[in-house]
Amino acid sequence: MEERENKREETASDAELQRLVEDFITQKQVLLIQVKKGVLGKEEFLQEAGKHIDQYYHFPATKRKRLLKSFEQYIFGYSRLSPLMDDKSISDIRVVSHDCIRIKREGKRMDAGIAFASEKEYRQFIDYVATRNQVNISNLNAIQRFTDTESHPDFIFRFTLSMPIVNTYSEPYLCIRKVPKSFPMMTELVEKEMLDRNTAELLVQRFRQGSTLICGGNSSGKTTLLNALKETLPDDMAILVAQQADELTTLFHPDMMFLHSLPGTSESSVNYDLKHISIAGLTMDVDFFIIGEVKGGEALYLLNAAYTGQICAATVHAPSADRAPEKIVDYAMYDSRYSRNELMKMMDCFQTLVFMEHYQVKEIFACLGWNAEKENLEYERLF
Repeated sequence: MEERENKREETASDAELQRLVEDFITQKQVLLIQVKKGVLGKEEFLQEAGKHIDQYYHFPATKRKRLLKSFEQYIFGYSRLSPLMDDKSISDIRVVSHDCIRIKREGKRMDAGIAFASEKEYRQFIDYVATRNQVNISNLNAIQRFTDTESHPDFIFRFTLSMPIVNTYSEPYLCIRKVPKSFPMMTELVEKEMLDRNTAELLVQRFRQGSTLICGGNSSGKTTLLNALKETLPDDMAILVAQQADELTTLFHPDMMFLHSLPGTSESSVNYDLKHISIAGLTMDVDFFIIGEVKGGEALYLLNAAYTGQICAATVHAPSADRAPEKIVDYAMYDSRYSRNELMKMMDCFQTLVFMEHYQVKEIFACLGWNAEKENLEYERLF
């Protein structure tokens, strides 16, 4: 009986929260915009919300307090997903539907144990997330990627959102990658057994001396290792990082610049992809050039930079260390008039190839150069 009563009260609270959110989206958009722009502080906003509740809801003090707390979490957090966003053991969140939320906790996929109350509530949440991050989700922009770098003290959130017009089923899909702002240094990666101390010293030494490719599958630790390695570069090196999302950051280095891509939309012809950024970056007098993750035509400019003596580093999806150059060449051929063999020959400038799997360094190869007779690259396995 008590459990049924609690369930009824929870359902009522959900409905009241959604009503309050809808009130602010439809009637008080100016306040939401002012909060987003930093014109209106959190306390002032919540005072306005309290006044609205008092005027239109007439709740007793305890119920008013509970509703206001839920509303605060919705506006300044991510509603029902907030506990998942805060949890440091969770790296990825996948909302398949309003009642199917999956997470990756310490590399293992599982049910999140929470759900939205209804499809309507979930869709309202999607609309709010898009508005909050200034993203258009009309039919002309049904697939969107965007990043939230400000709302959480510990994480950068990378969102991929696809709307029902391109989905087989009737609800949006929302995937969230959580990138820690305070990433581990090499000593911490040794403590976490990503690699041993001798291997760490070997990688740091080789990273400074020549170009490096770090490869692996999704969530294998590529970005984590690259983030840590770049912090070992000396202060007198000028470094440029080009990336699609703001996953690579710096904690200490005084001369490190970061550029990210800007996708075009139906409302704007402005478009800066990694290829544009890479071209610009190579004119900015840098000693070390990094591409966060190679996915397209930017591979050619990375390869040209490395081949002309620029020290470079990048991550790429590949099934093994010795297959990483092939993947870079595949991407480079999108924009290149070079033959495949010519591009593969140029790949000998990447002296160190690292393969990651399950958050561990599994292989390290040194490139020995191009074998003209066999028409392939030769490698020495270091680890």
